[in-house]
Amino acid sequence: MRNHPQFSAYAALVSVCFFWGTTYLGIRMALETFPPALLVAVRFTLSGSILLIGALFMGAHIPRGRELARSAGNGILLVGLGTGGLVWAETMIPSGLAALIITISPFWMVGLDAIMPPRTPLHGPTLLGMAIGLGGAALLVGPGALAGGAAGQYLILGFCILQVGCLSWSLGSMLQRRQETRAHPIVSGGVQQLAAGLAFIPVALFLQGPVHWSTRGISATLYLVTFGSIIGYSSYVFALDRLPVSMVSLYNYVNPLVAVFLGWVFYREPFGLREAVAMLIIFTGVAVVKHAEARRRKLA
Repeated sequence: MRNHPQFSAYAALVSVCFFWGTTYLGIRMALETFPPALLVAVRFTLSGSILLIGALFMGAHIPRGRELARSAGNGILLVGLGTGGLVWAETMIPSGLAALIITISPFWMVGLDAIMPPRTPLHGPTLLGMAIGLGGAALLVGPGALAGGAAGQYLILGFCILQVGCLSWSLGSMLQRRQETRAHPIVSGGVQQLAAGLAFIPVALFLQGPVHWSTRGISATLYLVTFGSIIGYSSYVFALDRLPVSMVSLYNYVNPLVAVFLGWVFYREPFGLREAVAMLIIFTGVAVVKHAEARRRKLA
């Protein structure tokens, strides 16, 4: 297997599938020490600085001027608000549930693609896939929301915050993909992460949430910096450069499985028949959308 010409690329994809799946649990543990805004600021300021320092030592091209400003702005949207929404939502809903809800984020990408020039109109199969996926999301969230009380309100609020985060992540991804840059994707990722971390420092200072120092919280934060932001992101970029997008997109299905399992093991987060059925429905909807969009691009 090691002699396979794409061994390194597949190893990187496995790394993404596993490590990005563990970040949901890592965020929940890190929140035991840091409030949400401060966690985002600390995590991405550290990871972005480390990536850019490494790039400088290797003599890589560092964006400047307008290129730097655009990458930084995309980073605030993609990494800052996108991941920030997840972090904030995990103060209200279980980490595994958050991972399952985020699975519908490709719908935002398709929707934005339909309204941003050059516009790609939505068609029947894509709309059908979106309807299936949203039906799964309704089954996942609806019963808890209809139960009422504080738990139901937090569930609805957490779901809405995740959708804002998914929208921001999708918009930042599309803008970054359309930006012309000489920088290596990992360098651009370092700029994005550092910009997001620095942008959240004043937010963290303004909110001034309490910090509860604990070994587990600090360890989880360092894990997020190392395996979520540096190794995970670099592996994603490497796999995307060497493997078909359809292959790399498998992480969208594996990450929630890892997150749900770890959430149940460490926090006994609930996962029963309804959650399992909802997960399968969401996965089916996302698969239909991806297949429909791939087929449309092939025929275009």
